Amino acid sequence: MERLKGILFIITGAMLWGATGPLMEWLLNHTALTVSFMLTIRLSVAGIFLLTYLLLTGKDIFSIWQQKFWSRQLLTFGIVGMLGVQYAFVGAINESNAVLATLLQFLAPIFVVAYVSLSLKKWPPKYQVLGIIGTLVGLFLLLTNASFESLLVSNKALLWGVAVGLTFAFYTLYPARLMKEWNVLLVVGWGMLIGGVTLGIVSRVWQSNQWTVFTDFKITGLMLALIVTGTVAFILFLSSMKYITAVETSILSSIEPLTAMVISVIVFGTSLGLWQLVGVFVMLVCVTWLSIAGEKA
Repeated sequence: MERLKGILFIITGAMLWGATGPLMEWLLNHTALTVSFMLTIRLSVAGIFLLTYLLLTGKDIFSIWQQKFWSRQLLTFGIVGMLGVQYAFVGAINESNAVLATLLQFLAPIFVVAYVSLSLKKWPPKYQVLGIIGTLVGLFLLLTNASFESLLVSNKALLWGVAVGLTFAFYTLYPARLMKEWNVLLVVGWGMLIGGVTLGIVSRVWQSNQWTVFTDFKITGLMLALIVTGTVAFILFLSSMKYITAVETSILSSIEPLTAMVISVIVFGTSLGLWQLVGVFVMLVCVTWLSIAGEKA
């Protein structure tokens, strides 16, 4: 029963995460909202929501700031990790589409392997090399539909996609010790609030004329749905790890890009060529292989 609960959590969480991409794509394409403004609101409100939830459940949310060692790590995670991965992800959506942006975050394991190999000053094991090669082959098919003549996405979109993989790898590796020492939701809540406030200050959100979009109740409702959906998805994802293995989490989280793909096809009429679909399949299989082989090793 516990394992079934974990499976239901990760499937539901992955589907909700997958749905946020197309929702952000719609907001960027059909409203005056910019990447900076939308992310400032989303991260700030979600961070306040999580911290308020922890406060109401009796958790101490301020003691982490009393220790310079941890507060510096938290600031780094909030600005470079949380804000970095979120901005790169939405930037990739803005330059391409939700499907491509969601799939490109699966490049993160390649950067993780590269970082570990450089740290240890040794070549990665054969299974990791094969997984990386397979992932890159799948990415090539996704971006070109097996045509050597040109990319199906702009150079800007490709750069944002690489940024998604890099920042997602940092987001995964850097806060491990921080999250082990402190409550995971506490770290994520503060990370979101720090990222949102930082972006708001840099973009001078208080001077923006985009606040007027919230006079449209439809846009307000969609923004609230985006915030709630993303936050609930993250909580379910973390909760699933209590009941199932990391390998099962990795495999079942593949539902995320598939959900984004289905919604994008239905809502936006997005279509992928045959070789692009093959590339999606190859990427998901190889990323899963990296996770399974890594767990066995």
